[in-house]
Amino acid sequence: MYAFDIERPATIADAIAAMKGEDAQALGGGQTLIPTLKQRLAMPSKLVSLSGIEEMRGICREDEGRICIGASTTHTEVAAGVEGYAALASLAANIGDPAVRNRGTIGGSLANNDPSACYPAAALGSGATVVTDRREIAADDFFDGLFGTALEEDEIIIEVRFPVPEKAGYIKFEQPASRFALVGVFVAKFADGVRVAVTGASEEGVFRWSEAEAVLSSNFAADALDGVALPGSGMISDLHGSGDYRAHLVGVLTRRAVSAA
Repeated sequence: MYAFDIERPATIADAIAAMKGEDAQALGGGQTLIPTLKQRLAMPSKLVSLSGIEEMRGICREDEGRICIGASTTHTEVAAGVEGYAALASLAANIGDPAVRNRGTIGGSLANNDPSACYPAAALGSGATVVTDRREIAADDFFDGLFGTALEEDEIIIEVRFPVPEKAGYIKFEQPASRFALVGVFVAKFADGVRVAVTGASEEGVFRWSEAEAVLSSNFAADALDGVALPGSGMISDLHGSGDYRAHLVGVLTRRAVSAA
């Protein structure tokens, strides 16, 4: 590790002020950022910890049926506190290990956009809205390649708003050492159609599988996907699996997610 300053603001207003004018980086639970700092992949001169801001914690349900989750809410809190969205609660309950779930936050996960993280698939598959200190960003516009997002350098995620679908399921094939998703698929059925989001597979990060969405919107059944497949080109290929293997897993896990929904 290297030397840096750290501030622990108690309010959103204080956090916004702390992010201005310096090479500052927002810090959620640190489960992605701290290893990144250790490897010198990022070297901000100041960290602004958001974990102590109570107004950024908690879960509520709006009259419109949306579930709103504060950005500093931990994975354990999401798993225990989300009512009426079983797929999202189950996803949160199976992130990492107990230490990661008790420290990691939904806002930190989305802001870092690790290509194998689970929450990006949930947000994109649900058609969620990411609320920052200055605007609202649709999930379709938020993710921008590996580790990339639409966030500006000093922008802070305050809340994530999830529409609740009629049915949903999330299935991931874990990399056993890290429990990150080698491939993960989130499927959500709404009145106006189906959304399918895939994490862990593509060289471009989390993405929507439009061909599967079209098929499932007409017939929401696992066997409706027979004959529908992704090519291996453009998929991550590493020591854990080839691009063709990951493409095959996407098809298998999508069928399982539909069955689980």
